[in-house]
Amino acid sequence: MIADVVGGDSARLVQPDDDLAFERIVNTPRRGIGDTTVRAIHSLARQQGVSMSEAAARLTETDELKAAARKALGILLRDFERWRNLSAGMPQDELAEVVLDESGYTAMWQADKSPEAPGRLENLKELITAMEEFENLTGFLEHVSLVMENAEGNPGEMVSIMTLHSAKGLEFDVVFLPGWEEGLFPHQRALDENGAVGLEEERRLAYVGLTRAKRRAIVSYAANRRIHNMWQSAIPSRFVAELPREHIERASDVVGIDPGDGPLPSRFAETPGGFAPMARRSDRLWSSRPGAVIDVPARPVARSGAHYRAGMRVFHQKFGYGEVIAADGDKLDIDFDKAGTKKVMAGFVVPAEQAR
Repeated sequence: MIADVVGGDSARLVQPDDDLAFERIVNTPRRGIGDTTVRAIHSLARQQGVSMSEAAARLTETDELKAAARKALGILLRDFERWRNLSAGMPQDELAEVVLDESGYTAMWQADKSPEAPGRLENLKELITAMEEFENLTGFLEHVSLVMENAEGNPGEMVSIMTLHSAKGLEFDVVFLPGWEEGLFPHQRALDENGAVGLEEERRLAYVGLTRAKRRAIVSYAANRRIHNMWQSAIPSRFVAELPREHIERASDVVGIDPGDGPLPSRFAETPGGFAPMARRSDRLWSSRPGAVIDVPARPVARSGAHYRAGMRVFHQKFGYGEVIAADGDKLDIDFDKAGTKKVMAGFVVPAEQAR
């Protein structure tokens, strides 16, 4: 399984800013770095224009993440640094064995009782043997890249169709997200069976889908849909109302949003673990022309532009209202009204007046 850990870790050693490699192996084997932590890293990386690895390093120095997640991230980043130092004077096959053992990947498959586990262990042994034929790690990775490129051929322009779950860790210039309708996404069964937990899981999938796009994410919904051989009227998903209005180009008008409610919250940028408080809606149902499209440019949402200084009142989605007591670039020390003093990144707070 070179693409899971050995390939991911090896690519990270040669190319520390490889975000796809980072996402593939950050919690494989499981090391207590969950989806919420990964979303926080991804959001900060986009906001500040840095790699996920650099964003992870910055988050280990603040209180944004839980202590256990910060500790696990710190250990992983130190492992990367140690393996990178070893790569300068150690044959790549020996280095791969070190990575497999110290990362816990070999132990994971040894403890796995599934029928495919023995085969996976044999594949790892064959991988180590194959790496012996190359002069260095860079040469091995270049060979793997060439083989994969030849295998895929050159089909020209094409469309990849996949589920939101299988899209994790991938990125594309343009992403199409159809079916954003209440009852379909979020799915009614998820709401009926799991309530608020099910809704948050659906919202997390919406975040995954939108952040797969490098340039544009095109969200669409239908006014009427044929389900089980019956036509049913549909209204746009609640997730549509949670998108930042200033970064949306609408291909058709959507009625039912009271202009007096003000702008929709910029949820993605300010809360990596979710969007933001649910946008207020009018009591009227929404309606639209069939095939309505909302085109969302996939770029970090513009920040408030505020320069934080001691004495400023701010709002944080997790910790609530507080007062800045010290600022060092993007790192803030804030005395929160209820959570006490915390270190946070400036990208996760807004001036208090903008949160009201």
